[in-house]
Amino acid sequence: MQANFVIDLGNKTHVPIISFSATSPSLTSLQSPYFFRAAVNDSSQVKAISAIIQAFGWREVVPIYIDNEYGQGIIPFLIDALQDIDARVPYRSVIPTSASDDQIGQELYKLTTMQTRVFIVHMSANLSSRLFTKAKEIGMMSEGFVWIMTSGITNSIRSIESSTRVSMHGVLGVRTYVRETTEIENFIIRWKTNFQQENPTILNSELNVIGLWAYDAASALASAVEKVGITNFSFEKTAASSYLTDLETIGVSQNGPKLREALWATRFRGLAGEVSLHNGQLQSSTFEIINVNGNGERKIAFWTPKLGLIRKLDSANTSTYSISKKNLGPIIWPGDSISIPKGWEIPQTGKKLRIGVPVKEGFSELVKVTHDPSTNKTQVTGYSIDVFNAVMGALPYAVSYEFIPFEKANGETAGTYNDLVYQVYLGNFDAVAGDISITANISNFVDFTLPYKESGVTMVVPIKDKERNNAWVFLKPLSWQLWITSGCFFVFIGFVVWVLEHRINEEFRGPLSHEIGQAYGETVVSNLARFVVIIWVFVVLILTQSYTASLASFLTVQQLQPAVTDVNQLIKRGDYVGYQKGSYVLGILKEMNFDESKLKAYKSIDECDELLSKGSANGGIAAAIDGVLSMNLFLGKYCSKYIMVGSPYKTYGLGFVFPIGSPLVSDVSRAVLNVTEGEKMKEIEKAWLGDRTRCPNSNTQASSGSLTLDCFWGLFLIAGIASLLALMISVSMFLYKERGQILIWAPQEESYSDSVPSIGASHASTNTNCPPSPSSCSVHMEPHFTFLGDSRTPSIEYCHPNLHGQEFLLAQAIEQIGHPNQDGPRTAENSS
Repeated sequence: MQANFVIDLGNKTHVPIISFSATSPSLTSLQSPYFFRAAVNDSSQVKAISAIIQAFGWREVVPIYIDNEYGQGIIPFLIDALQDIDARVPYRSVIPTSASDDQIGQELYKLTTMQTRVFIVHMSANLSSRLFTKAKEIGMMSEGFVWIMTSGITNSIRSIESSTRVSMHGVLGVRTYVRETTEIENFIIRWKTNFQQENPTILNSELNVIGLWAYDAASALASAVEKVGITNFSFEKTAASSYLTDLETIGVSQNGPKLREALWATRFRGLAGEVSLHNGQLQSSTFEIINVNGNGERKIAFWTPKLGLIRKLDSANTSTYSISKKNLGPIIWPGDSISIPKGWEIPQTGKKLRIGVPVKEGFSELVKVTHDPSTNKTQVTGYSIDVFNAVMGALPYAVSYEFIPFEKANGETAGTYNDLVYQVYLGNFDAVAGDISITANISNFVDFTLPYKESGVTMVVPIKDKERNNAWVFLKPLSWQLWITSGCFFVFIGFVVWVLEHRINEEFRGPLSHEIGQAYGETVVSNLARFVVIIWVFVVLILTQSYTASLASFLTVQQLQPAVTDVNQLIKRGDYVGYQKGSYVLGILKEMNFDESKLKAYKSIDECDELLSKGSANGGIAAAIDGVLSMNLFLGKYCSKYIMVGSPYKTYGLGFVFPIGSPLVSDVSRAVLNVTEGEKMKEIEKAWLGDRTRCPNSNTQASSGSLTLDCFWGLFLIAGIASLLALMISVSMFLYKERGQILIWAPQEESYSDSVPSIGASHASTNTNCPPSPSSCSVHMEPHFTFLGDSRTPSIEYCHPNLHGQEFLLAQAIEQIGHPNQDGPRTAENSS
């Protein structure tokens, strides 16, 4: 208030006002061109304080400050700096300027009932001395507490009495850094000598940074006066008036504007550091962080705007801003402890954490609330409750809590899941344990721990039996490409076998209509043909087995095809859809544009089954939409009737709810990871879920589609290569063995009487093998290639009764050529 008055007076009279002690940031808001602050603004230290908070990971901080402009001026800047590092300020402790020790103690007792144990003290040195003395009496200077002093106290800590400094043991402080030089040492010696002469009764006086700022302010003013060359400080009187006060008659300084410009341009190296009043105040400087130990203090680190927390100012290996606690020296905390306080504690007032739990009629495997009328006690059990108990037991410290059912006086639920979570936001519950899904809209009001169970929203619909009644279902196991390829290979392999067997196997000869069916109906004698048949049988065996398995799948698993596959289909048809009563799913369904009149709530698994069995047209529902875990429990009981279809809405799993900024969230999340990765989680799931979330009768997945050619092209490739290789080998062997021979083609079953002229009957008796019936005599030649000189060629018999003359001789000659062994080796002449 004094500073505001003097600054306003200087502004009216155009007299520069220089202050070396007014550090409050609120003074700069006056925008007075005649005010100069030869001190560091308090707002410049909030970054150093937030760096300490961030280094140790504290999530909540309570500022304790004096109730005046000095105390209030720093708070907006401090809150902003803490918000930048995600630290919350749950409470502000304001101490009146004229507070008694009892009033201070009463405020400190209030702080002990809160969880936060990190306090930032910003007030005068005298008031802070009383505060820390009272805090020690109450027990707030014990292990687990964190106290941080602003520069207003730390800069003057050496002026505090020794008895009071003992009560500040373990406190951290931020102090303006002044480099120790020979010039300062000599100045302090001269100052102490003069001070002691003028004040002989004051012993052990200390000169702090405020005294150095005062000397630098006087030096800046003297330098500015010398530059301007002012010898006469005159004032221009205002117009006379009978209503003017004494202050208003002072007038306006004639040399004030010149002196102001000179101060703005002042730059020099002072005792406290670089002096530059270009912006009306000293620029942000380096701060040192101290730790109070008994009557003294120890420097543990430095903070600079560019480098953050550093152990030494001259460190050359630091180039980036750091908030690492490794850059801090050893610290002795309150209670003479060397363990880093976690920054919060459960209040030691006998109060337990109130954990809200949902009340539901069905799905008791997750959460179940039972009341014992005889003992008037409430018991809360279930999968989610056991997981919460295990997680809280895994914390490195003990937390006392109790479960409070969210119910009315008659035992019915008091609202939906969203209503239950909102109670945490209102402060009626300290947390919520249950099957609460982590969603974005709820996270605007509360904080979630890491998920302890994967989850999501899914849809369950009745299954239908359609494909088994299809007359052409036997064609579905194979795709049309595979059917065509198989048929073509059947023809191709038959042709290959016929070619390989036709020449040497009598069973593969005859009319075309007869030979078409021989490839797969007669015994083969060629090794190459056997090789081809074996390969093809292997291919056919695999095709047959695959077809059988696929057909069985179409006739059985195809029964599990869902009656509805898409949420949009339900909306378009206007079907009724069910959801669990009290679940947050209702809000999700509304967001998905479901008509609220088409939504029906069910309370239990059996009621859901009843509604699905009726169907949408008969007063039931066409689908049920709920969390995955709940629907798995439902399918575990009614597996053969329903199927789970897709996930129309994604969530991040099931988690526990705490207030926003609660220090428990991070520790509980770590405990969740430890529990879910250990054996304890398996025991809990086995105890409550077991096989109840599994479908024992059938697979919940629909059958696969038809088998395609891509699955078997390798087999066809092997069969094709084997067949072509057999053909190539057969042709090569044939050409090599019969090279140089004359090829004669004998037509199949051609009557000799149609091709040879009639011969006399007198020669008929020469052949003793002729049948008695002339009509049966004909030239019998096999339908294959006959080479001359081939001893395997059967002898040609002529039985026609009319053979005579030259024709008969020609027939005998042909027979002689075909059997060269009868007359010895053939020569070129008789061959021709």
